[in-house]
Amino acid sequence: MRVLVCVKRVPLTGGKIVLTQDAQAIETRHLGFTISPHEECGVEEAVRMVESAGGESVVLTLGPPEAAEQLRDAMALGADRAIHLVSDGEEWDPQATAGAIVDAIRADETANGPFDLVLFGNESADAGNYQVGIRVAYALSRPVATGLKGVSVEGATVRCEQEAAGGRDVYELPLPAVLGVLEGLNLPRYPSVPAKLRAQRKPIESSSPTRPDPELEKVRLVVPEGQGTEALVLGQGPEAAPAVVSILQQIGVA
Repeated sequence: MRVLVCVKRVPLTGGKIVLTQDAQAIETRHLGFTISPHEECGVEEAVRMVESAGGESVVLTLGPPEAAEQLRDAMALGADRAIHLVSDGEEWDPQATAGAIVDAIRADETANGPFDLVLFGNESADAGNYQVGIRVAYALSRPVATGLKGVSVEGATVRCEQEAAGGRDVYELPLPAVLGVLEGLNLPRYPSVPAKLRAQRKPIESSSPTRPDPELEKVRLVVPEGQGTEALVLGQGPEAAPAVVSILQQIGVA
């Protein structure tokens, strides 16, 4: 069993997202970085498959030199090795990203044999692009399923489960296949200190693909408005006491 997981260096999902003045990128000067929760579950699933059936789990990213940190984090979870497609740090469009990943997959498969599964997070936590995995599957002529909350390999097929109204939709795909997984697929392990130390010694293969001229145009990014909160002012000072007592009675506290 050989499994490849594609991840992306993204700002910490709990941080406040602010755009640059031209609305073309996320302002990252004061942000920490991680991989998307979907992708973390993808790494965990790949590690579990290899632990169960044997083989190799590989993690790949397209990103700046600093993205090696996220590759080390993934290897601390149990991935065997990493492939780093080093970029200048600017966001590549989905078509260019998929092209670079396809070239890297073909090169690795020529040297080491085919991947049974290529896993993607369903979409990245920053730009929200969900196209890359589908584009990679199309370029490799492999079946693809996305939005998955359940994955299990059964012989020469993989069973894929999507949550649906009233239950789950189930698909069986022949291997090799490309899958897009969601957070909640599993519960990722917390890397131990020895695992982090071992990750520092695991190999990272680096190359610098040439960025093609963009064929897709990004107009601008937009940060969605939050839902906001509402507050009810009950009064000021002692005059607010009756209103407080009334609220407590309504909710069954007093």
